[in-house]
Amino acid sequence: MDVIHMEVIIASLPNVGFVFLKVAEQFDSSSRLVCFSVNPLNSTRQQMASFAAQSALRSKWSDLIEGQTFEVPEVSSSMKSVVGWLKQASLDVREVGRRTLKTIGSMPSEKITILHYNDVYNVDQGRAARFVTAIKQHGEETPLILFSGDALSPSMLSTLTMGAQMVPVLNAIGTHCAVFGNHDFDFGLEVLSERVAETNFPWLMSNVIDNETGRALGDGKVTHAIDWKSKRIGLIGLVEKEWLDTLATINADEVTFIDYIEAGRKLGAQLKQEGCDLVIALTHMRMPNDIKLAENCEEIDIILGGHDHIYRIEKICDRWIVKSGTDFNNFSKITLRYDPGSNTPDISIEEVKVDEMFDPDPEMSDQLQQYVSLVEGKMDEVLGEFTVELDGRFESIRTSETNLGNWVCDVILAATAADCVILNSGTLRSDKVHSPGPFTMRDLMSIVPITDPLVVLEVTGEQLLAALENAVCAYPKLEGRFPQIAGMSFAFYPERAPGSRVERRLVKVGDEYVREEATYHLATKVYLQQGSDGYVMLRDAKVLVDDENCPELGLAIQNHFNAIKMRLGKTKRPTKHRQSLVTLSRRHSLVKMLDGEELDGPTPLRKSVSSAGSEIRETGHGNDAMSKHGSEGKAHFCRRASLDQLEAESCQLAPRIERRIVVLNDKILAEMLDRKSREVSDLIIPEESETTSPL
Repeated sequence: MDVIHMEVIIASLPNVGFVFLKVAEQFDSSSRLVCFSVNPLNSTRQQMASFAAQSALRSKWSDLIEGQTFEVPEVSSSMKSVVGWLKQASLDVREVGRRTLKTIGSMPSEKITILHYNDVYNVDQGRAARFVTAIKQHGEETPLILFSGDALSPSMLSTLTMGAQMVPVLNAIGTHCAVFGNHDFDFGLEVLSERVAETNFPWLMSNVIDNETGRALGDGKVTHAIDWKSKRIGLIGLVEKEWLDTLATINADEVTFIDYIEAGRKLGAQLKQEGCDLVIALTHMRMPNDIKLAENCEEIDIILGGHDHIYRIEKICDRWIVKSGTDFNNFSKITLRYDPGSNTPDISIEEVKVDEMFDPDPEMSDQLQQYVSLVEGKMDEVLGEFTVELDGRFESIRTSETNLGNWVCDVILAATAADCVILNSGTLRSDKVHSPGPFTMRDLMSIVPITDPLVVLEVTGEQLLAALENAVCAYPKLEGRFPQIAGMSFAFYPERAPGSRVERRLVKVGDEYVREEATYHLATKVYLQQGSDGYVMLRDAKVLVDDENCPELGLAIQNHFNAIKMRLGKTKRPTKHRQSLVTLSRRHSLVKMLDGEELDGPTPLRKSVSSAGSEIRETGHGNDAMSKHGSEGKAHFCRRASLDQLEAESCQLAPRIERRIVVLNDKILAEMLDRKSREVSDLIIPEESETTSPL
């Protein structure tokens, strides 16, 4: 006779006993023995009421939970959202109790294996197929497989498939549960909903509520529990508040964030009281916040994190934090060994590196080929040849100026004719050092894998300074808001409090120090103009050139390579109609150097756009400056020759570090202020003495 064990929670609802009897009757008719374990719902209600009473968002939720109904009274949308979230959490706990337990093996084991991975993007070159093979080699251990988010984007394939190519991979890996990553929202909630429906495992979102629906953002589960071998394991999915700023398709004003420590403590305690032997937090947060969670949340036993593209394990307050690398390069094998009669496991963690020693899984390779063939034909097209290596590593590009960031921003500056550029370093996605030599479409797509529309804004000096403060506020975390820039320079003190780190006296646009009341033309991404990544100060800036009239970032880079080919005579049809290779700020500096004096008009030379958005006119006065020398023809010839030299330099594709971003200490600050003092004094023209006789 088959034996099925079911655990139910008795609720004070009409006819619930009748429903349970019917379930038992149905199973008995199949000659199966049904065993019920009964837990009162009162304890669940008390836990939820306690959570509500102690929440940062106060209301009479305790009454709602203790009552016979979950109807929401006429309250604000935020209150409705949290009540809905509490309702979902309660229902999730009931679901855990109602479902049939999965029995793995005939006898409970004293060893549980967990495989963990996070932040996977590129399925090509056999990486995903090898990863599937490596996972399958642990199949005899019946591992619990957990994922900490970021799969659907960004990558060159995702740009074409909206993440569809990742679904068969996640399913083939055998994933049992996941938490949403920020990039899983890149194509919007509708696409995310489709992808989630195509996967065969639950997704978690435990501390962000969609105000519109009152449920967890992305319709994720608040909690999930699974009986694995002899243990019941509770799972929650937590994210940090900074995470919300990165969601291009989500309105941050329409979601409610619950502090991850508060949510972790309450939900962890709830799962333990419901019978879970172990509570695991799947997180998509930076390491410092995972550490805070470990320090303040004893209800959680293990933290399996994502968002940081590193392999790192650390034990904080007897709790392991595990970051399992990125991009199918590695995963973690976590072994829990229980002594007989003990609920406290011995935990060991091993990094598994996935390399060529693992053969690609044939079935996975066949499934992915249909996606790879979409773009494979163009990926090896050579766009140009760099003479130096390009540093695109996250650890570099998210904490410092890099030559890759300088080059991309210079391309934007030349393409948009703006005064300066701020680009969030999260735009540049390759996370590798690119070797000198041929630079292919594959390289470009690995750096800029998604469509990134650009825009030119008119900003005040004050707005520009605020943007820079936001850019470095999270330093030294590997945050995508850290800037790469062009046409400007600045310095900051990392030891100062966020919001006061930028040394305002040392911020320059072109050759001039920034004045708060002055206006500047800033080229940036629409993503930042909309206030994402914390750049809320740009939302109200006047749009000079909208995204319909600005080149998309990837296109601007391709046009830059085409312009180089035109200048070198490597195109079939020679023409002067090409994207500029030299930024206007560099042209301005060149003119100043040759003229030996300041130009009239704005600095640097800039193009302004009429209210109709179609007329473009030069507003600089280069000819006036040339006439002051008395030899316009000679000056023009010198400029033309020097401009050719600058363009020839650009054609060499050898970007370098130029001290655009300086990390300050007291010594460096004193040196830079002294240099500024000398620069300013050199610009002062002494007045002629009134007693001086004319010659």
